[in-house]
Amino acid sequence: MRRRWNIPIWAGFAVVLLALFSYLPVFSLFPFTRDFPWVNLLLFLTGICLLAVGLSRAFRKPEGYRGKVFGSILTALSLAVFGLFCYGIFFASKDVPHADNAPRVGQAAPDFTLASTDGSQVALSGLLQRNRAVLLIFYRGYW
Repeated sequence: MRRRWNIPIWAGFAVVLLALFSYLPVFSLFPFTRDFPWVNLLLFLTGICLLAVGLSRAFRKPEGYRGKVFGSILTALSLAVFGLFCYGIFFASKDVPHADNAPRVGQAAPDFTLASTDGSQVALSGLLQRNRAVLLIFYRGYW
């Protein structure tokens, strides 16, 4: 009897890779998936369940399905990837320094002076004298 390919193992590993590599370019763009990566966790769960199905097939019916060695390796690798993803999202990302001195929403910005694109000095108070409002955008970074 010829052994068949164990598709759930390969599909599960592909879903785990999709869960890993889709967070930053896709799901981190939206607040409802960036704040808590529930879509990625569901993808990881789906991938690991597919791997479990494929592994149980390979070990229960080794004469019919392939995948005992590769399935075990890919499952261990998937669990390690899942662990690193959880570490990065839930633990390491909390080490980003807090911006305690940053202005809050609705708070008046302190007066400052910066160089404009032509090199002249522009003050916030000067802009507020000529305009009714000024839009300030603060980018928080590691600098």
